[in-house]
Amino acid sequence: MQQEQPVRSPCVHVCCLDDNDICTGCQRSGAEITEWGRASNERRRDILRMCEQRAREQGLWLNIGSVEG
Repeated sequence: MQQEQPVRSPCVHVCCLDDNDICTGCQRSGAEITEWGRASNERRRDILRMCEQRAREQGLWLNIGSVEG
């Protein structure tokens, strides 16, 4: 049985937290960035969905597809 590959980080190497503690590059919160390395794939997908929602709310979403569950 093949083990599931880890969900890739959304990091785009534009790391700067805004006044709401959200990275302007990947849209993760500071806590989500810290959690990422030990998060399960299910949790990582949850985080990615929140990133997508944040980006859409700010008009930053590049319509490259949604996170698959």
